[in-house]
Amino acid sequence: MPRIIAGEFRGRRLASPAESTRPTSDRVREAVASMLGSRMDLSGARVLDLYAGTGALALELLSRGAGSAVLVESDRKAAAVVRDNIAVCGAHGRARVVNRTVASFLSAPGELFDVVFLDPPYALGADEVSASLAALPGHLADEAWVILERAARGEEPEWPEGLVPVATKSYGDTVVTLAAN
Repeated sequence: MPRIIAGEFRGRRLASPAESTRPTSDRVREAVASMLGSRMDLSGARVLDLYAGTGALALELLSRGAGSAVLVESDRKAAAVVRDNIAVCGAHGRARVVNRTVASFLSAPGELFDVVFLDPPYALGADEVSASLAALPGHLADEAWVILERAARGEEPEWPEGLVPVATKSYGDTVVTLAAN
């Protein structure tokens, strides 16, 4: 069962949807928070969590000072779990769940984000992940950061012009890439 590692919501245990959801491990979430924390001030940051699953990463960043988060999850049951996890953390006023596909969400104009996290199902093909990455620029604030979590054995997606990978770390069967806008 995932938990919030640090900050305002530290120690809160988060529910996890069915077996089809692969929550980001505590180790990877801590690494992502450290990578971001060394490059930006999270205070007031606007976070977009695509393929939210449990919502653990967005909630971790809110716990560490991010201002708001939008969590996109297409699975209705998983979206309900994310709402429950937001309630457990008392983050109602700062977090919003969008129950739509990532492609649908990204195709509509909307707000700009300082941090975007993509954690697609490992079975999702590199072409679909590349399409999500290509649709991001219209949703990125100046000097935004994009974090992609993917299977180590999976094919590397194409990064669109304007998004530059600056760090890649491996954690067992998981690879995390941090890209700058």
